[in-house]
Amino acid sequence: MRILFVAATEFEVESLKSEVESLKKKPGLGLHTHDFGLLITGVGMVATAFALGRELTTNQYDLAINLGIAGSFDRDIALGDLVEITDDTIAELGAEDDETFLPINQMGFGESNFKASKQLSAIYKGQSIRQTSAITVNTVHGNQASIQKIQQRLNVQIESMEGAAFFFACREAGVPCMQIRAVSNYVEKRNRDAWQIGLAVKNLNTFAAELLRMLDG
Repeated sequence: MRILFVAATEFEVESLKSEVESLKKKPGLGLHTHDFGLLITGVGMVATAFALGRELTTNQYDLAINLGIAGSFDRDIALGDLVEITDDTIAELGAEDDETFLPINQMGFGESNFKASKQLSAIYKGQSIRQTSAITVNTVHGNQASIQKIQQRLNVQIESMEGAAFFFACREAGVPCMQIRAVSNYVEKRNRDAWQIGLAVKNLNTFAAELLRMLDG
């Protein structure tokens, strides 16, 4: 079974990268039944779709796992918590009709909603992780009026810049996929003092390393 971990930046998965490299260097240990890869795509939907599409065209994988940090609209999710994204929408893909937004699927030109094709529970026997919905955006929200508007339209919990593009690329390549994110901030007027990026990255990498060892066991 070949598994590809996918992240936008090395910063988000720095510890995982070391774990993967360490496993590959141990003679006679690790990689008994699984082969692990790590792809850093760059930030955003375009970079993610291109990098992942190229990787999945030239290499075959049985599972792809998207890892990263994200913002949360839902205040019941604590900063640093992990979530499993099962449903993700490209929020801006469509057209404005004065005050009304027309999703691209409503216009008949495509689709903007994509789903995970594999559940974490199928491969992970650790502590359960909350399942959530998400939007993928080119511009993260930081204005109260736009936050309220997007919540009224889509009523989602999590926001990232890559998730739906990851789901799309995996679906097109026929590769089972899932998305795990750690919440680094709440979606609000930009407030860097309230961010918990360090905690989110730490928790994400602790989980990823545990999953890696579990799959390799």
